[in-house]
Amino acid sequence: MAWSTSWPAPAKLNLFLHVIGRRNDGYHLLQTVFQFIDLSDSLDFEPTADRGIELLTPIPGIEPEADLVTRAARGLQAATGTDQGARIRIQKHLPIGGGLGGGSSDAATVLVALNQLWETGLTPSELAQIGLALGADVPIFVHGCTAWAEGVGEQLQPFDAAVTPAVIINPNVQVNTGRVFSDSHLTRNTPTIKMHAFSLGRSRNDCEPVTRRLYPEVGEALDWLGQFATARMSGTGASVFACVEEPEEAASIVARVPSKWRADAVRRLNRSPLLDRLTQ
Repeated sequence: MAWSTSWPAPAKLNLFLHVIGRRNDGYHLLQTVFQFIDLSDSLDFEPTADRGIELLTPIPGIEPEADLVTRAARGLQAATGTDQGARIRIQKHLPIGGGLGGGSSDAATVLVALNQLWETGLTPSELAQIGLALGADVPIFVHGCTAWAEGVGEQLQPFDAAVTPAVIINPNVQVNTGRVFSDSHLTRNTPTIKMHAFSLGRSRNDCEPVTRRLYPEVGEALDWLGQFATARMSGTGASVFACVEEPEEAASIVARVPSKWRADAVRRLNRSPLLDRLTQ
C-alpha cells in the first residue's frame, strides 16, 4: 500500500498548571488549560495487510515495542480487532522531556491517522479512551481543540484562548515528570478555580519550584525569558514560554536567546493541525 504522509503531531502548552489533590492510586488531580502551537512532529504511515507494527525511526534508548507510537497502534488493533498493520516513521522536532507533550501527541496522531487509514471507524471519544491508557494528556491531542482540563487531565471543556505569538525556550535538559510529581515538596492543595475566573496573571505552574530545584537549567531559562515577558513552564518543563503580542516581538526575543538553548517563535492555536490533516 502507498504511504500516507505528513500527519502532524503538534506540541501543546499548559497555560497554567494547578495541582489540587491526589487520588488514592497516586495520580494527581489537576486544573490546566491545554493550547496547541504550530510546532509539530510529523508522522508517515504505510498500512500493511498483516498485523505487524514496525517503527522505522526508533528513539535511541527506547525499545520500539515500548514506544508510545507502537503502543498506540497496538491499542487500536486490540480495540477494533483489525488484522491490518503499519510501518511508521517519525520526523522528530519536539524535544523529549520538554513538557510540550511530544510523545503523547505522537500517540494521538497514530490513533487518529490509523483509525482513518484502517477504516476502523472509532469515534474521537473512543480513540481518546484508548489514549488515556497511554497517558493522561493523549486525549487532548485526539480531540484537537484548546480545552480547560481537570481530573488527571482527561476531563475536557472547550476553552477559547488568545492566539497571540509565543516564545518557547528549551534549555536542552530532559525533565523526568515522575520525579517532579513524586517530590515531597510539590504543592498538592492549590484551591480550585472556576474556568470563567481564569487569567494568566492570577495563575501559576505548581511544578515550577520543584523543577527549578531539581533542574537548575530550567530556572535559568525562566529567569532569562522573564526579562521580556511573564515566563512560565509548560507541564513539568523543561520548556518555558512567554506569550507576546506581535510576531516581531517574538522574533526579536528569539534572536537574543543564548546559543546554548533551543528557541522557537511560535503561534498559539485553538485548533490542532491534525484535525485539518484528517479532513484532507
